[in-house]
Amino acid sequence: MNVFIFVNPASGGYSSHRFDQVLNALRAHGYEPAVFKVRTPADVLSHCDAINHVIDPLVIVAAGDGTINSVINGLQPGIATLAVLPFGTSNVVAAELGIRTIEEGIERICAGNTQPLSVGLLELSNESRRFVLMAGIGLDGAVVRDVLPLAKRYLKQGAYALSALKRAFAWDRTPFEIITPHGTVSCHSAIICNGSKYGGNFVLAPDRTFFAPGFEAVCIQDHRRRTYLRLAVNLFCNRAAASRDLTRICAEQIEILGTGPIQLDGDFVGYGPGRLIKLPNFAKLII
Repeated sequence: MNVFIFVNPASGGYSSHRFDQVLNALRAHGYEPAVFKVRTPADVLSHCDAINHVIDPLVIVAAGDGTINSVINGLQPGIATLAVLPFGTSNVVAAELGIRTIEEGIERICAGNTQPLSVGLLELSNESRRFVLMAGIGLDGAVVRDVLPLAKRYLKQGAYALSALKRAFAWDRTPFEIITPHGTVSCHSAIICNGSKYGGNFVLAPDRTFFAPGFEAVCIQDHRRRTYLRLAVNLFCNRAAASRDLTRICAEQIEILGTGPIQLDGDFVGYGPGRLIKLPNFAKLII
């Protein structure tokens, strides 16, 4: 088997000692991975261009959700088996799969059990981008957009809290609309979920998985700050699934009307309008 492993030395959970342990464990099970050390999406894409010409590659991502997103955007659909090792700050993809430790991730790679991964595709006027976890539109997109890279490096998840505090003082009430086959909803913010979790281990869409058809759109229609404060408390207390402040819509495709900022998997990508569709069977994902 052709095995490749991506590692980002800037990831929050990276250390050279831990990564050497990963390589030794994989080699002990007969894997000899080609190692790609990457720091930017451009680094990832250049290596994916080569992998796309390989037959049946196993691609291991020992990094955070941002690097996983870059790999998803670099690989061609239907060619690879993907595996995740939690080396990032939040590791939401690993949390979705129930992978709590690097050792557990290696055990799953060796077991080799897979399911077909479905990813989302955002189509904007000038580009298209894939995502694994979620698309955030409106206030959620603005918070991610305004995170400073230096703050993210040193404050980790605290950088997003700091950006959210800044947005509270520069509050934008501009709404946008999402259109589905089931109707139109006016929103101040929306999370289009491809998985159940948001921002770590917080459960936002408990019935959503990477392997289910369609998305769950979790919409916030009220623009008042106190509504968001109540939602934040419910999220931290794991009560968001029952919140009356959220409107939920399940759909195979979603149109975004308006010019709200958009983030995918924790990285800002641009502004609406746009369209979201599902890409089934993108890859085999080790579970």
